[in-house]
This record gives sequence, C-alpha cells and structure tokens, in this order.
Amino acid sequence: MEILARADSSGATHDFVNELRKLEIRFSFGFDLIEPVREAILAMPESAWVPAITQAGERREGAAVCELANLDLSAWPEGTRAICRRERPHPGAQLTFTDHQGFRFQVFITDQDDADLAQLEARHRAHARIEDRIRCGKDTGLRRFPFRQFAANQVWLELVLAAQDLLTFFQRLCLDGEARRWEPKTLRHRLFHVAGRVARSGRRVFLRLQRSWRWTPLLATAFRRLRSLPAT
Repeated sequence: MEILARADSSGATHDFVNELRKLEIRFSFGFDLIEPVREAILAMPESAWVPAITQAGERREGAAVCELANLDLSAWPEGTRAICRRERPHPGAQLTFTDHQGFRFQVFITDQDDADLAQLEARHRAHARIEDRIRCGKDTGLRRFPFRQFAANQVWLELVLAAQDLLTFFQRLCLDGEARRWEPKTLRHRLFHVAGRVARSGRRVFLRLQRSWRWTPLLATAFRRLRSLPAT
C-alpha cells in the first residue's frame, strides 16, 4: 500500500522530499506562486485545462486544473509534476495582483503518476485529520504542560500521546458507527463517566453498570468485545 504525504508549501523543501523518496513515500505539497510558476501558468493554452471535481467526484463549477508541463522541475526528484488549479473567487472576494482574468490559482507538486488530473487535485485538497488530532490532543492533556521542568513535560507529552493511541484503538476495536468518531469530551461524558459498582459472586468479579443511562448498552458491548480480543 502506498503512503502519500500531503502538506502546504512549507513541506515543499528538497530535504523533506528527498527523505520521503528514500522511504518510498509519495508526496503532494503546495507550491509557491513564484515568477517562473506564474509564467508557466499564463503560458498554458486553454485546451490544457480540464474541469475540477469536488471531494464527492462531482464537477466543481468555475474551477479547472492543468499540468504545468512547461515548468522546469529538474531540481526536484524524477517524476515530480506541477498541477495548477484555477477558480473564480466567491462573490465579494478581494482580488490580488497575482490573479489573472478574474481567476485565482493554486499550485502543488507531486510525484504521483495518476493520469486523472482532476482526481489528483481533489486528493491534494482532501480534508486533513491532523487538525482533528491536535484538537483531541488538547482535550486529552496537551492544552498546557503542568511542570516547570522540561524532562517532566516530556513525560507528560508521552502520556498524552499514549492516551490518544488507547482511545483510538478502543474506538476502532470496541465501538461501531458514530461512536468511532466521538471526540474525547464526548467519550468521557457518555461512556467513561457511567456510574457502576464492582460486585463479587462465586469468586468472580462483576461490574454492574447504571441501567438507566442511555449509553450503558454501548459500553457493555464494548466490554464484551474487549474480553473477546485475542491475547498477544
């Protein structure tokens, strides 16, 4: 399975791209509209542009993409391509001096060899989950570091990351549907704060959950799935 690294133009550095190539990881990075890039865009014939698509695969009104075949990318790894997207800005948007004939342009470079330019561009713009993971991290202890000592905060960070991993594995292995996408605050409110009582009978330990709580059946199912997981 191929891995694709996506980033804005801050990721488009030779050192980073070369390391990805060593690891056999594909890349798709934003590219600054420097003068040679702008000249390459303006030199593209109208016939080179194809309609852009949305994330759902539908045609995106007023947007088109093309490959900048006339842009010199010899300094980048073999197979690097530059893809440009042009789009009419929304009504009322303020144009900039880099806009041409009312279009706004965005360019990214990639070493993917797909022939479908519209699909390549849609994949590059796909929603990244890193912002979601950062937000979840803040809700799991990453919002502030509680210690004065750097080493102690390093330990705190490792514990936060371990907690995020445990939450993710718990959701994937033990939950279904929307519950797999609940964020930490929702998990704490609906599942982890359920009132329960530990009882013992016949040398066995039981956890008796509050029956009136709406999410008790979901948590009980999660416990059963957890017990059924093979030991490693």
